[in-house]
Amino acid sequence: MEKKRQHLSQNKFLLHWCSTLLLSFLAIFPSTQSFNYGEALSKSLLYFESQRSGHLPHSQRATWRHHSGLTDGLEQGVDLVGGYYDAGDNVKFGLPMAFTITMLSWGVIEYGDEIAGAGEYAHALEAIKWGTDYFIKAHTHPNVLWAEVGDGDTDHYCWQRPEDMTTSRQAYRVDEKNPGSDVAGETAAAMAAASIVFRKTNPHYSHLLLHHAQQLFEFGDRYRGTYDESVRVVKGYYPSVSGFKDELLWAALWLYKATDKEVYLRYVLEKANEFGGITWAISEFSWDVKFAGLQTIASMLLVEEKHRKSETKLVLEQYRSKADYYLCACLNKSNASNVQRTPGGLLYVRQWNNMQYVSNAAFLLTVYSDHLRSSNRQLRCDRGEFGPEEVLKFAKSQVDYILGANPMATSYLVGYGSRYPQRMHHRGGSIESYRRNKGFIGCTQGYDSWFHRKEPNPNVVVGALVGGPDQMDEFSDDRKNFMQTEACTYNTASLVGVLAKLHGLEEDGVFDNPLLASS
Repeated sequence: MEKKRQHLSQNKFLLHWCSTLLLSFLAIFPSTQSFNYGEALSKSLLYFESQRSGHLPHSQRATWRHHSGLTDGLEQGVDLVGGYYDAGDNVKFGLPMAFTITMLSWGVIEYGDEIAGAGEYAHALEAIKWGTDYFIKAHTHPNVLWAEVGDGDTDHYCWQRPEDMTTSRQAYRVDEKNPGSDVAGETAAAMAAASIVFRKTNPHYSHLLLHHAQQLFEFGDRYRGTYDESVRVVKGYYPSVSGFKDELLWAALWLYKATDKEVYLRYVLEKANEFGGITWAISEFSWDVKFAGLQTIASMLLVEEKHRKSETKLVLEQYRSKADYYLCACLNKSNASNVQRTPGGLLYVRQWNNMQYVSNAAFLLTVYSDHLRSSNRQLRCDRGEFGPEEVLKFAKSQVDYILGANPMATSYLVGYGSRYPQRMHHRGGSIESYRRNKGFIGCTQGYDSWFHRKEPNPNVVVGALVGGPDQMDEFSDDRKNFMQTEACTYNTASLVGVLAKLHGLEEDGVFDNPLLASS
């Protein structure tokens, strides 16, 4: 018995040694395999149809889904039908939903031509509008925003398709007495960004979105407070750890981009120090922490002549300094603090749903590489200066890792490639579709009959970007392993713009350039 144990121990050591050697090899010699970014873009936009709540349209392409949440808001006397489920559950959380729409809109603003070139422009606008239509409903009064429908505690007790929900659909709001500056600010940012997207194709709708965005910003700024103190059921799921100041600056900056009104720029400049815009050096960008995105957009204003007045320029340069900090940390070129990487080269922030930070970083790096190119600048880091090609190359390496250039040789974008997660942590995806079986599936029946099954999910949630591997590039395709196999709308939202950019470059033959050719 002892010899057997020794033998197993030696085998385990050899296996670990070989794995380490392989990972080192992969890190030194990146994959040169090519990916179909256009296909990945199409699938990423299809994902949002799987997450729809409400009455589904005839054009619905994720046909395994059906109408759900048709009485949302009824108990409170308000129509809250629509919007998105955030992940593999059936709750509508306002803060991450709004961030999803902000990032989708930003992707279309930056890369609308590339999205159109891939034949996906209409789908991108539909994905945005499904969210903004809901926000219009949820903003029932200038100083009232419905911030959540359902609650995580009762929802997690059940494993049901959204079409069968028996869990609480209570709705929660923020108002003058129960403030929520963060959720109001992010929703304002989402509607302001979307108003830019719809300006040409639907000017009336664009104007309506801008009207709501301005009211929401004023509400959030006048009645300040974090929404998780007013809507306490959200604390265990989407707490506002960063507070509300980043969202107010973020909203003001998006309103400035949408309106060109100086009042919003002055807010961003005058509150820069007090609200942390030029004092927080952050190495993550997420649904909760907006500073890096804010700093990136603010720094890009410096290229415009009207922003070169001495005082304005001084503050914007401070924003740029903090944006550079984030980007340099992602590139591993900072002397202070760099973002950890897995042996296979993936950015690694934390074990729970790490891919959100990867896709967000890839987006900011891609946008900033364009800015560096157009402004003829270099990114200045502690460890040298880096041009737009090097910045974009790293962003591309993160996308390629997602699509399959990784030690597990698996795609983390569900439905893309020949190998991808089959047991995604997703209620609707893991249970026989309503289209095939209209029989009611009860709260615990879903756990008994479907959650614990070893077989792959019956429905493929195409385009979902799952949480991804751990710090050693290891991934367990297990429905119970929600930290790795659950996906969220804001994971994929940021990926859309980057995929569009890479598809456009691929179409133009830019990857023939040896500086960008390898992952």
